[in-house]
Amino acid sequence: MTIASALDVTPQSWQIYFEVADWMRSDSGEIIMTTATLGRPGRFEIGRVFSNTFGVIGRNIGLCIGLAALFAGLPTLLIRMVTQPQINAILQTDPGAMPDPTAAFRNSYITVIAGLISFVFTLLLQSALVRATIEDLNGKRPSFGDCIQIAIRFLLPTLAIGLLVGLGAGIGLMLLIVPGVILWLGWSMSVPVLIQERRGVFGSMSRSRALTKGSRWALFGLFLILIIIAMIIQWGILLVLVLFGGIIAEIGAALVQTVVSMVLSIATAVSYVELRQAKEGASIDELAEIFS
Repeated sequence: MTIASALDVTPQSWQIYFEVADWMRSDSGEIIMTTATLGRPGRFEIGRVFSNTFGVIGRNIGLCIGLAALFAGLPTLLIRMVTQPQINAILQTDPGAMPDPTAAFRNSYITVIAGLISFVFTLLLQSALVRATIEDLNGKRPSFGDCIQIAIRFLLPTLAIGLLVGLGAGIGLMLLIVPGVILWLGWSMSVPVLIQERRGVFGSMSRSRALTKGSRWALFGLFLILIIIAMIIQWGILLVLVLFGGIIAEIGAALVQTVVSMVLSIATAVSYVELRQAKEGASIDELAEIFS
């Protein structure tokens, strides 16, 4: 029995549901965002993911920027302010001088710690924005406190997923580039699955591979476009660093990291919702109940 038949949903009833739900309004006259805007059952569409990504941001601009600033912008600014003096010292060192092994070890230690901190905060941001995105696409109003609470509650499993995905994709990249990319794409929905479906670390990774099967090249195109846009923006900030430097450049770099991390995290969450719509043709609430 298919999910559609289990829910007693026909293509015709879906058509009526979408047309009616698009016009639903609250008592105050504000348009209610419902699962109807996520698209009809069918194939994964990049254009719809872009549209819904920026729709979520537009409806929750304060929340999204606040979470991104807390978990991406502020840590980036602090890390750059700590590590930049070491970078400047290395650049200003006389090439003919005897290298200082103590300084090299200290700089490497600081770099590793900074990288780990950035990694943890990136996972916190993704979890928080996954929660905010799914709440919004379900017609609810996400709250700052709830998103932070979810991010902290799922920190350990998301950390485990992040390490496993990074290790597996890294090994794949070392062997051949294509297997590494395919592994990463297959696991790219693991955190949204964990947050929404509560399947645990390995269950979420397995579920992610099932959801992305048949849509991985479309996901590759989506993430490639976003990464290229992010690189262009970051190159612009690099130019600012060269021209101005100092605290202005550091703040600019933090702002760019805030925006880039926010868009990538929300696009991942929207892609998860889009994949469920394309493959299973039911709303998030209905599917969450089925898989609980």
